[in-house]
Amino acid sequence: MKAMKAASVLLAAMLLSVAPQVNAQGYPSRPIRLVVPWPPGGITDVISRGLGIALAESLGQQVIPDNRPGAAGTLGVAIAAKANPDGYTLLMTDVPSHAISASLYTKLPYDPLKDIEPIALPSRSPLVLVVNPKLGVKTIPQLIEYAKARPGQLSFASSGPGSITHLTSERFIRDTGVKLLHVPYKGGGPATTALVAGEAGMYFACISAAIPHVKAGRLTLLGITSPKRSPLFPDIPAVAEAIPGFEMGCNTGFFAPGGTPKRIVERLHAEVMKAVGQPRMKDLLAANSAEAALYTQAQFKDHVAKEVRDWGEVVRGAGLKVD
Repeated sequence: MKAMKAASVLLAAMLLSVAPQVNAQGYPSRPIRLVVPWPPGGITDVISRGLGIALAESLGQQVIPDNRPGAAGTLGVAIAAKANPDGYTLLMTDVPSHAISASLYTKLPYDPLKDIEPIALPSRSPLVLVVNPKLGVKTIPQLIEYAKARPGQLSFASSGPGSITHLTSERFIRDTGVKLLHVPYKGGGPATTALVAGEAGMYFACISAAIPHVKAGRLTLLGITSPKRSPLFPDIPAVAEAIPGFEMGCNTGFFAPGGTPKRIVERLHAEVMKAVGQPRMKDLLAANSAEAALYTQAQFKDHVAKEVRDWGEVVRGAGLKVD
């Protein structure tokens, strides 16, 4: 809870400091809607609100978060994809879920590469593998042994069908040979709450949502999905130590509708990069065990395309499809 309280204090301080400034470039001339296709409380929502405050200060207009959860983020992304590409509707969503949708959904109402323009990657952090303490397991090998002894009985939570938390568990299933039961929820916050309540046994959670519960003893942390151990949790093994090559991340990207004028895209990229360099945004990211990726707009666009290719392999390997 301390991490979440620290993040809340940082957000409050940032909100109080917002002071509209004169914008000589003419954009924006009215408030900006920032679509967040996940419910309040998760890392995407927290980072979106913090970045929105910083951007409001530099752009001289309000940046208003609009939470539109559902269908593993695709409902909110569709809203942004269909919006007028004039820079007044923008999007913050996690990149893996956005990329997964390209292969998972047979009737996606937008093209993830053509209809959504990548601008910047202001936040990236690993996932953590957590379990309900009632399972009585303390290590990943113990969890695998537990699941193999109870095929199809151990359930895993996810933030929605096709989300990064779902597909990360599917990769876990593929790489370990266990059989698990999927229990989806509408976002990371509800999934974490369900795991604490014992409605599911395990969950690959965004680190910021899970750590307060780990510290309070409500969840057991088994591993982290970064390539190596995190300096924040040096005693917690990387999942890759038990499952070689296992690496995943909860990366929150900043996007605009496809066709948004280049000058606006370039302006927004510059403003986001300036915002994440501010001490208060660095503190907010650190409070959520995240950091900014200092990509150019072109590099981020290439990164999204690679994510679409790589997650497509996982989706096809798991034989998953959603109509």
